[in-house]
Amino acid sequence: MTLDPRALRDAFGAFLTGVTVVTAFGEDGAPLGFTANSFTSVSLDPPLLLVCLAKTSRNYAALTGAKGFGVNILSERQKDISNTFARPVEDRFAAVDWRKGPFGAPVFAGVAAWFDCAMHEQVDAGDHVILIGRVEAFENSGNTGLGYARGGYFTPALAEKKLLANADILLGAVAERDGNLLFLDDGKGGWTLPFVAKTEDDGFDALERHVRALTGLSLQTGLLYSVYEDTGSGRQHVVYRARLGEGEPEIGRFFPVQAPPLDRIADSAVRDIVRRYAQESTLGNFGVYFGNQEKGRVHAVAAKD
Repeated sequence: MTLDPRALRDAFGAFLTGVTVVTAFGEDGAPLGFTANSFTSVSLDPPLLLVCLAKTSRNYAALTGAKGFGVNILSERQKDISNTFARPVEDRFAAVDWRKGPFGAPVFAGVAAWFDCAMHEQVDAGDHVILIGRVEAFENSGNTGLGYARGGYFTPALAEKKLLANADILLGAVAERDGNLLFLDDGKGGWTLPFVAKTEDDGFDALERHVRALTGLSLQTGLLYSVYEDTGSGRQHVVYRARLGEGEPEIGRFFPVQAPPLDRIADSAVRDIVRRYAQESTLGNFGVYFGNQEKGRVHAVAAKD
């Protein structure tokens, strides 16, 4: 059976991926890199990952001859970097803040994560070569990654822009640090998650400002976790997974993710969110809930190895 290569490529492109820039140094000592979405984690022990490189790439000889390479997972605000490294630009690295990683590959600032790898193995695979790298060093910033599918970019920020267009919204956070969740006094002798009313011009940064103002802690908003309507008030609630910075909260208290104060959470929707988060943290799989305070559906969107 003969397949149409272009049609096959378009079909492969239906798969939503992240976007990476693979980097190394050439024989002349100059940094080189290219945009790739063919990145996969392979193993935790030993720590291995892979990327695929076309044999027609102008970087083929340099990459296959390198002692190692870097993989930079671009964040949702780095679409321009992706475009720069996907096109023939004279000096691609002039447009990016980068440095040498611990093992020597170029790593970028502001990415969702980077990996500095030793070359572990190369596998011939048709018109590509599979580069398997052994991770020697890495950094995970917590930034949300940039997505790509069917020739276009996708970011949670773009998807949520329409969602947040309605001004009558409460923004909330399941705010975690080191296996503990932050709870605030609900004013009735119980506990609740951090929430703030969104004004017409606010985005989710309003939640970050609110938590810092209340607790003195920085908050890094991550992916959506729950979207629900309180049918009694008619108000929409948009809750995010989030990470907290270091320090002791000026108000509120940390409880272990696996031992939350469920019996002191009066709001049934908040109680369900906290209970589900504890369960999903154990499994390493997180979804997004859509519905109301009583019934809805969880859509699985992410998994941790």
